[in-house]
Amino acid sequence: MTIENRVVRYQDLIPCTNAFIDTRSPGSDQKENFTVIGPGVAENPDQHVHISIPHGFNIGGARQPANCLNSQHSHLTEEVFVVQSGEWDFITGVNANDGRITLQPGDIISIPMDVFRGFECVKGEESGVDAGKGYLHAVLGGDDPGRVLWAPSVFEMASDFGLILLEDGSLVDTTLGETVPDGKKTMPVTTQAQINEHRVVSSDALNDIIIRTRDFDWRKDTILSQFSGVSEVSLVGGANQEEGVKASKLGWKHGFVVRALKLEPDATIPAHIRAEEEVIFVHQGQLAITVDGETIELNAGDNFTTPIGSVRRFENTGVKPGVYYVTRGGDLPKAPEFL
Repeated sequence: MTIENRVVRYQDLIPCTNAFIDTRSPGSDQKENFTVIGPGVAENPDQHVHISIPHGFNIGGARQPANCLNSQHSHLTEEVFVVQSGEWDFITGVNANDGRITLQPGDIISIPMDVFRGFECVKGEESGVDAGKGYLHAVLGGDDPGRVLWAPSVFEMASDFGLILLEDGSLVDTTLGETVPDGKKTMPVTTQAQINEHRVVSSDALNDIIIRTRDFDWRKDTILSQFSGVSEVSLVGGANQEEGVKASKLGWKHGFVVRALKLEPDATIPAHIRAEEEVIFVHQGQLAITVDGETIELNAGDNFTTPIGSVRRFENTGVKPGVYYVTRGGDLPKAPEFL
């Protein structure tokens, strides 16, 4: 795979507009779902997967106009969101009435497995490529993050619009003349016993699973921030002595870690090797990544996955500070080996 095949540019994202059972529900019918790395949890087999290489985690995205809702559901693995653009409400509870919190660009939230959640874009960007819309960068644990468990009300809404969810997680669209295939069973509606296994998370408690950009603890004492013009903050994951990283507020085990890097203009992180999958997501600014002698330029919204064991070098080639969110596989990644 060439270096160009390892970048997914924001402008080239291929959306699926009918990825889930709530795709036609009023207020949810304009959302776009993206599977950037890995299969994600989409229920439509036609969902485009940009990079299928197993990483031990999945990278996805959601783009929605203002007042567009992603209905209440839960996952079998950890789910992390970074707000890239717009203003977003995250809502807890099977009936969307336990808690609500609003996040701004750059803020991060990690929602545990045993919580019903939904999210709504409450304010889109005023101009630019996302005018009127917002975008979420998402990380899901595991190579196969399993299926979505929907709130009972979602099944009711879906049936009103001709959609049937099957046990294998796929959708049947009766408005297109589709029928349930022989030998296939419909997904049973979520039971009260399943609902009871989930936690109640209030608006106040939601503050415990978010980190706002204004509270980022940018460090100069990690192994990466030893270089001039480089700062680093741990956002998801525990302490890592090898990397000089302290435990994050979101420090429970996810099966991956998320860090943020800030590079001043012309700042560089010299050539090094990593032992884990590493995905760079550009939140703001530009970044030039050189991998095994080839260089690629990234801009806001772009994702790049660096091959394990390859030699990589980072440089901020922009005129403003760059901020990049980095996801690495495992709960305790090894320190980089500098050359």
